[in-house]
Amino acid sequence: MDQSRVALGRWGERRVARHYESAGYAVIDQNWQVRGGEIGLVLGRGDMIVFCEVKTRSSTRFGSGFEAVDGRKQRFLRRTAMSWLDVHDRRGNLRFDVATVIG
Repeated sequence: MDQSRVALGRWGERRVARHYESAGYAVIDQNWQVRGGEIGLVLGRGDMIVFCEVKTRSSTRFGSGFEAVDGRKQRFLRRTAMSWLDVHDRRGNLRFDVATVIG
């Protein structure tokens, strides 16, 4: 993958993480990888665990980040989140968010 795209993605994740932190969430994990997948941000507040897919785009020329999270991607995220919960032996109320950043 092009390093400029990786840098743009990491920049977007940092911005989203700061946004959640300002709302009282703690970043529990970032860029957690399991075979075949990754979760951008795992956040917590109280007993709530939030799995956040961050989509950063330089423009909306080819569509929004939300459009990239189709049914297939949502199923993939659920499976990856369940793996994270198993590995970390965590339980709680779960939420899945999609954050888009235009840079």
